[in-house]
Amino acid sequence: MTTLNPNMERNLVTAANDAAGETQAKPYVNPYFAAILLGIVLFLAFFITGSGLGASGGLNRILVVAEDLIAPGHVDNVPYLIDMAGGDRNPLDNWIVFLTLGTVIGGFVSGWRNKRIKVETVKGPRITRETRWLMAFIGGTLMGYGARLARGCTSGQALSGGAVLSVGSWAFMFAVFGGAYALAYFVRRLWY
Repeated sequence: MTTLNPNMERNLVTAANDAAGETQAKPYVNPYFAAILLGIVLFLAFFITGSGLGASGGLNRILVVAEDLIAPGHVDNVPYLIDMAGGDRNPLDNWIVFLTLGTVIGGFVSGWRNKRIKVETVKGPRITRETRWLMAFIGGTLMGYGARLARGCTSGQALSGGAVLSVGSWAFMFAVFGGAYALAYFVRRLWY
């Protein structure tokens, strides 16, 4: 009686999938190595541009473009929005917009090169796809609102601010983790 080595079995499945035209996604990079690369990118961002990394600021400016098209008078009267789009100012004329676009393009290229691009909804077994999308929309809206209140998201506040030992950024991180643990009990059924 012969037994099949697990590695041989995996190779046979891979070969069969390749023969059938299916592609295998490449494994993710080691998380510790990725963290080192992220630290180098963050350092270079501070060194070259004088600013850290961020994401919600770029998305916010893209939303302000739409807001300025719909209600320019409102934008010209709200102090928070005047700095971005008041008068003749173009809200897209800012480094963080290009960083955001570069992040999206870089993520797409990485997914394409590593064969991870596909349309799917990641969800727990107890909820429908529609519920998952609704909860993602609600969560994303709350996250975006909270990021504006905190003047940054996890990348701008926690990553960039934490790297320069900003007290407010560390308070933000503890608030994020504390809030997540406090709410996890109530939303756990969405995943299990």
